[in-house]
Amino acid sequence: MSGFENLNTDFYQTSYSIDDQSQQTYDYGGSGGPYSKQYAGYDYSHQGRFVPPDMMQPQQPYTGQIFQPTQAYTPTAPQPFYGNNFEDEPPLLEELGINFDHIWQKTLTVLHPLKVADGSIMNETDLAGPMVFCLAFGATLLLAGKIQFGYVYGISAIGCLGMFCLLNLMSMTGVSFGCVASVLGYCLLPMILLSSFAVVFSLQGMVGIVLTAGIIGWCSFSASKIFISALAMEGQQLLVAYPCALLYGVFALISVF
Repeated sequence: MSGFENLNTDFYQTSYSIDDQSQQTYDYGGSGGPYSKQYAGYDYSHQGRFVPPDMMQPQQPYTGQIFQPTQAYTPTAPQPFYGNNFEDEPPLLEELGINFDHIWQKTLTVLHPLKVADGSIMNETDLAGPMVFCLAFGATLLLAGKIQFGYVYGISAIGCLGMFCLLNLMSMTGVSFGCVASVLGYCLLPMILLSSFAVVFSLQGMVGIVLTAGIIGWCSFSASKIFISALAMEGQQLLVAYPCALLYGVFALISVF
């Protein structure tokens, strides 16, 4: 046992002495009282030193109002495209692409062959007027005792397809099938006048032949004028008018015989 005690006294050797604790004092309040201490060479009494007034931030007086920051961005509710009520919505015909003003202008252009055609309006795909004119042409033939609705629509489809191919070969810009059908349908309006005369008078005499030739020239001249205006084909009106005259000549034969 004596060897074990000598081992413990030799192993736990330290330079710490109890007498060093008597030199340490504590002073947490910085007043040098019984709780004062000088620890690790730091003097806590310097924490309460004087601060110059110019280094202190000035405090704003309380005015009794709550501070409200300015809002940089004001969110707005999304506005609908046509408005909040039904009064701001466009008409149904306008949504369907039916413009009566353009229909009236195209009709006047066909009825007045010498009037300059507006290419921006004539280049539109408007099939409302041509459908009405085709029905009117078939109705006038029906009044004359000729049920030819199938022939009218069949010849119209074949003629529009042929003119579509021909104009795409002749023009530099090209044309759509709807535009060709729209122009040829509007220019069918003089043919309705011819079929209306056939209800009252016979067109198989000399007067009927002259009247029929004049109506064919009227339709073909109006159609060619609109085509060269919409497709910028100056100097080619006669070339465009010839196939148009062949097409409207077939409609004239249906009206006469």
